[in-house]
Amino acid sequence: MKVENSSAITAQQFDSINDLIIDAIRDIKGKNIVKIDLTKIEDAPAQFFIICEGESTVQVSSIASNIQKRIKQEWGIRNDHLEGMKESKWVLIDYFDTIVHVFYPETRSFYDIEDLWGDGHFVEYQDL
Repeated sequence: MKVENSSAITAQQFDSINDLIIDAIRDIKGKNIVKIDLTKIEDAPAQFFIICEGESTVQVSSIASNIQKRIKQEWGIRNDHLEGMKESKWVLIDYFDTIVHVFYPETRSFYDIEDLWGDGHFVEYQDL
């Protein structure tokens, strides 16, 4: 199913999109994948954060590019915002209700997003 914009997506479709994002991360061997459900947190910037890391800036960039490619191909959705591709230490991909953070390990450790949003419900995914 293809959707032209994210405002027309149901909760069940968001689950499918989040699963696709995680699969796209795994395609490029992304590590330490965490999904944080923020739906019960007032004033959260999104409903979900998906966080992962790559072992090099090239891998970080490749993961982010693969996520964008697969979401566009399989759902017809373009991200609302993208930051960080030039340095590829922290790439943020904003799909409005889901924000993806692709980190270089040291950058992830420094910003510690998981601790900032520790009130959310965490789902960790095993590395493949």
